[in-house]
Amino acid sequence: MHRASSKIRVAVIGATGSVGGAVLDICKRFPERFDVVALAAQSNHKKLLELASYHNAEKLCLTAPLSGTFKENGYTCLSGIDSLCEIASDPYIDHIVFASSGVSAIKALQTALKEGKDVSLANKESIVVAGPWVMPLVKREDQLRPVDSEHSAIWQCLREDNKKEISKIWLTASGGPFRDHSREMLERVTPEETLLHPVWKMGPKITVDSATLMNKGIECIEAMQLFSLPANKVSALIHPRSQVHGAVLFVDGTIKMLLSQPDMRLPAAAALAWPDRLELLSSGLDSIRPEKWDLQFREIDASLFPCFSIAFKAGEMGGAYPSLLVGADEAAVQAFIHGIIPFTAISQVIEETLAKSASSPPASLDEAIALVKTGERIAGELCKKWRHSF
Repeated sequence: MHRASSKIRVAVIGATGSVGGAVLDICKRFPERFDVVALAAQSNHKKLLELASYHNAEKLCLTAPLSGTFKENGYTCLSGIDSLCEIASDPYIDHIVFASSGVSAIKALQTALKEGKDVSLANKESIVVAGPWVMPLVKREDQLRPVDSEHSAIWQCLREDNKKEISKIWLTASGGPFRDHSREMLERVTPEETLLHPVWKMGPKITVDSATLMNKGIECIEAMQLFSLPANKVSALIHPRSQVHGAVLFVDGTIKMLLSQPDMRLPAAAALAWPDRLELLSSGLDSIRPEKWDLQFREIDASLFPCFSIAFKAGEMGGAYPSLLVGADEAAVQAFIHGIIPFTAISQVIEETLAKSASSPPASLDEAIALVKTGERIAGELCKKWRHSF
């Protein structure tokens, strides 16, 4: 729904998070192109109101359970998960950014696609858990635009190419704070050390996932769905400098890479302004000078980062496993953050959860979402056993 002669009216779901902030920064830099009309967050009403005032947003939503709507500072704010569908179906909105985490916004994402809205997506669970019920709703090429830096890199590398000519794609990972650790060192890392990511500033859950490389495994599952690729055409590499965000090998042996600063505003701008590229250099963002380009890569060591292999295998197997994986990872990471299990137990808990689960493939979106809760419950019970031995 690209509009050449008028502003694009944007809604941001997950407005108070880091990705939402990157999107809003782009909208602020290019007010002649974008008009922020709706904002949604989970529960941070103070920050949501500040953002609404700054961007002159007209419609607000808090998804945390409240009774109906509430009014504050002259704003009427919708509440509850179902209100996201009201935003997604608003005929006044052209483009919706899904930057929240978890599965709560999946039905709103479906609504937006059905309504023909342009969608920018930075929510892995929407595709990993609900890909079979989301991807068929995409009505036209590039209606659904990835915002996560790695998937955006692949998407941008494929802008003018035939997807049938892809031989393989690689996502990149910084390797997190423990990329040079030994197994013995990993057994002693603390939550505080884990939350110090060397490149990206993110929330606690995704920062731990980046340290275990679970995040990269989940991103590989997402890439399989987004780009309609079998598992044998998807892989990942550790790239410590986080300059190359993705690469595509074509059948003729040529490779395209996307290299940029590790700045979420870049993929946000690519998704918002497609098919145009915004003049970000003249707006104050910087590029990497050629003499600073660093193209060092290395394979992921599965013995040090088993979470990557577990996630990749879950994506390869499909069925119930991706949903169970998402739930198990949620419980295991929270248990680690709260000191219940050690870092190296995260992968053990998730692997045991998948081994214990004999669930049949989900036949509906509701069943897929329910499997997330099943994985979370089983993993939570396994984590409790660690409390007495750790």
